[in-house]
Amino acid sequence: MLILSRKKGESLVIGGDIEITVVEVSGDKVRLGINAPSDVSVLRAELKQTADENKDSAAKGITPEVLAKMLNK
Repeated sequence: MLILSRKKGESLVIGGDIEITVVEVSGDKVRLGINAPSDVSVLRAELKQTADENKDSAAKGITPEVLAKMLNK
């Protein structure tokens, strides 16, 4: 993992066409602005993880037990 220090208003460039800018620093939070081509997916890590888990679950199919729980039976 590469670790960089940036101040408010400073940016970094990834791959020549993705720019990440520090927009605001407040307490323990940092707001980032991301400029990326429209064909590049930008997701928070927790959303990516949830999407991957949902994809894995869907690939396994729904068992009768899970279906019964979904239908509250």
